[in-house]
Amino acid sequence: MSRTVSSWILSSARSSIILQGKGRCYSICIPNRNKIKWKHVFSKTCPYPAGSCSLDRTFSFPKAFRHTSTEEEHFSFQLSPAQINDILRAGELSHRTLDLHGRNTNSVLRFESNQLASNSPIEDRRSAATCLQTAGMMFGVFDGHAGAACAQAVSERLLHYIAVSLMPRQSLEEIELAVEAMKPVRPILQWHRHPNDVEYQEITSQYFENLRVYWQHLLDLDAEPGFSLEEAMICAFKRLDSDISLEVQAPQENEVMRNIALQVAFSGATACVAHIDGVHLHVANTGDCRAVLGVREEDGTWSTLPLTRDHNAYDEFEIRRLKREHPRSEEKTLFVNDRLLGILMPSRAFGDVQLKWSKELQHSILENSCDVEALNIYQYVPPNYHTPPYLTAEPEVTYHKLRSKDKFLVIASDGLWEMLSNEKVVQLVAGHLTELNTQKPPLTFKKPVNLGYMHNLLLQRKNKGLASLDQNIATHLIRHAIGSNDYGEVDSEKLTAMLTLPEDLARMYRDDITVTVVYFNSETIEDYYRNH
Repeated sequence: MSRTVSSWILSSARSSIILQGKGRCYSICIPNRNKIKWKHVFSKTCPYPAGSCSLDRTFSFPKAFRHTSTEEEHFSFQLSPAQINDILRAGELSHRTLDLHGRNTNSVLRFESNQLASNSPIEDRRSAATCLQTAGMMFGVFDGHAGAACAQAVSERLLHYIAVSLMPRQSLEEIELAVEAMKPVRPILQWHRHPNDVEYQEITSQYFENLRVYWQHLLDLDAEPGFSLEEAMICAFKRLDSDISLEVQAPQENEVMRNIALQVAFSGATACVAHIDGVHLHVANTGDCRAVLGVREEDGTWSTLPLTRDHNAYDEFEIRRLKREHPRSEEKTLFVNDRLLGILMPSRAFGDVQLKWSKELQHSILENSCDVEALNIYQYVPPNYHTPPYLTAEPEVTYHKLRSKDKFLVIASDGLWEMLSNEKVVQLVAGHLTELNTQKPPLTFKKPVNLGYMHNLLLQRKNKGLASLDQNIATHLIRHAIGSNDYGEVDSEKLTAMLTLPEDLARMYRDDITVTVVYFNSETIEDYYRNH
């Protein structure tokens, strides 16, 4: 990005009209490289009355580097390389899978993840966990809208719902007996979290009680639940969304918990969750997050295998599905300006009860609530709202049997895919893998080994530029997503400008970005096929 472009961004921001309002919904036009895309934008202002609880307590930009307004007198796009790295790497998370003996016998070798905020605070969330009472690992990316509340709740709860759906009857009975006897319950998941991936401590007990109601329902079935993994994921998605809807309708004396339930239900989130057990990969997707497999072919080239479809107005299957579910008289009003009822980009999501409930139920709940504007909840019924629900959280589940040539899985929110194509993402991850391998040559020792010789070897490694490379692949992808020029190279000035955009402007140029990359253990996968 040239200085002229940097100056243009700032001058255009200062001369434009900034839409503001409490909890209201606006549509604005966002420049996005070579195309124009409409996005859903909500007021950033969210005051909280006494006795209520702010939900926005997670990672955001270090304030020292980010401007809050284009009206600041001493506005600058200047950042040092160290400051750029500090911002880009603040949300890094990585985990290598090892057994008790320090070996890796899992099909998941490791995963690396990162986030970068555009909204203040960030509305994306992520989850990663190992299943302790069933087999497998799970990874999720959740893209919130109209606030972070729904994405936060879904990121905390959905993996538990999936794990419970997969547990055998005996395990569910053991957990229920332990709870009844007020004994410790064996954990269901081992979480892999970043220190800033916080939980709603105020409402954790209620979430647990509703999860318990779910496993009690499974125990009430006449026979073993016996869900397939696909059925378990679908059932878990739908049950959690139903619980989100019911929780806000239930009487609640605790004002903090009541406010959280309101914000969760009236905001929304898309979700993409992968479950990996040996060579069995299942991906459940609701909305426009995306999962893409990187495949290394026999000739050494790389190919891309998408495992999800974006659920929005650009997908013919979604358009036909919604037309089947609603009267023919509504065909022309289901999507307006490429949005569901003219409001929402994704056509599937958690929460968003204003597109699922009847007008009467919405009015009843909000009328009996406290100051909903202070909770950043907008009261708006779209025109042509006749036959709800228009929105569903039911996911599409894709199954893929891993092969030794399947090297990695990328799960990311649409903030990444708006900037980079599937093919470009796979190319960047593959290139990063190659670069890491070539920059770490084996230390071949000549005898006798002395300190001077070792020092020279280490200097050779350093001189090859290893220190300048992002070790975390998710950071590498985010750096390219917001900083690449027309030649696919990272432009340091463009990168600086995109990172220092003030809060009242950043959302017009980029979305929140969350990326998780899962690397597969080719040796374990090959062993599976040798033994089967």
